[in-house]
Amino acid sequence: MRILFITSTRIGDAVLSTGVIDHLMRAHPDARFTIAVGRVAEGVFARMPALDRLIPIEKKRFGLHWLGLWWQVAFTRWDLVVDLRGSAIAWLLLAKRRAVMRGGRRPGHRLLHIAATLGLAPAPRPVAWFGPTEAARAEALLPPGGPVLALGPTANWVRKVWPAERFLTVARLLTGPGGALEGARIAVLGGPGAQEREMAATVLDGLPGAIDLVGALDLPAAAAVLARCALFVGNDSGLMHLSAATGTPTVGLFGPTPAAEYAPVGARALAVLAKGPPGAAPMGALPATRVAEQATALLARPVTEEAA
Repeated sequence: MRILFITSTRIGDAVLSTGVIDHLMRAHPDARFTIAVGRVAEGVFARMPALDRLIPIEKKRFGLHWLGLWWQVAFTRWDLVVDLRGSAIAWLLLAKRRAVMRGGRRPGHRLLHIAATLGLAPAPRPVAWFGPTEAARAEALLPPGGPVLALGPTANWVRKVWPAERFLTVARLLTGPGGALEGARIAVLGGPGAQEREMAATVLDGLPGAIDLVGALDLPAAAAVLARCALFVGNDSGLMHLSAATGTPTVGLFGPTPAAEYAPVGARALAVLAKGPPGAAPMGALPATRVAEQATALLARPVTEEAA
């Protein structure tokens, strides 16, 4: 069975789409997948089982990237084409079945919109894929020896970034005497590039003993590292979604973006919202003490098995 799956250019949306792929793999054990995805997010699928081909999409003027994708997939007869980009390409291919997500913003979580494209309810949870090489590297970076608190102080939009001093306060509250992760090691994660390094610099300076992993990991390695952590606290970002997909307890911090649409989804995951209009509040309106309290409550919560 041949399945073409066209997913997002963004890491977070790409991670949210993995649950549907996992469902399809379980329903069709003989299926082989071609994944078309934005280049920045292709690492989400790099270690995916049943992957036949990965096609990175790089946006071009006049929609020429769609022509380039069509040329690469037009000469295959597909059993199923899933298009989460809402393009016309699914209708220009030979396919027994097509599932095309309607474009545009609408109420409800993005995960539910993705699942509804294939008529799935409840929505299957996202998953994170990594291999033995990444697992071994993660163990070398975070060897056994007590819990690890992961911090994600970066984001792709500066308004989504929680003040650095709040991250420092949360780290002290959680790992200090009496904290839920008393004595835990701290790892700071972020993406590549000067902007991510600059966003994380103050947090790293304030935590001189922290493990600096900013810009050091590709997405499969980041998933393996996050899977070894006791807790992730971070801004609304692709890294937040990846953490939740690994099953690690995940606290996502939200202010100017809508948690109703993009809250992290996992076995133990929650969004903590800044005070103010949902999806329009400043990150400075989110106190560190509240985040620490919510994180502590999350760690005490039993793992549940239900889907979203």
